[in-house]
Amino acid sequence: MSEDNGIKDKAKGLKDKLVGDAKDQYGKATDDKGKQVEGKAQKAKGEVEDKAGDVKKKLSE
Repeated sequence: MSEDNGIKDKAKGLKDKLVGDAKDQYGKATDDKGKQVEGKAQKAKGEVEDKAGDVKKKLSE
């Protein structure tokens, strides 16, 4: 098990959630459905990474 205790996964998750939200909002503002879908997918990826960080943290306790 790595020594980061899930911190790296949580950080990547936060980044992906923020960037995904920005893409989603940009897509809504410009009526770009493709950018909205891309943003929603990136937000979902961020959620998964965040949960993976939670699991790693619990396993390291």
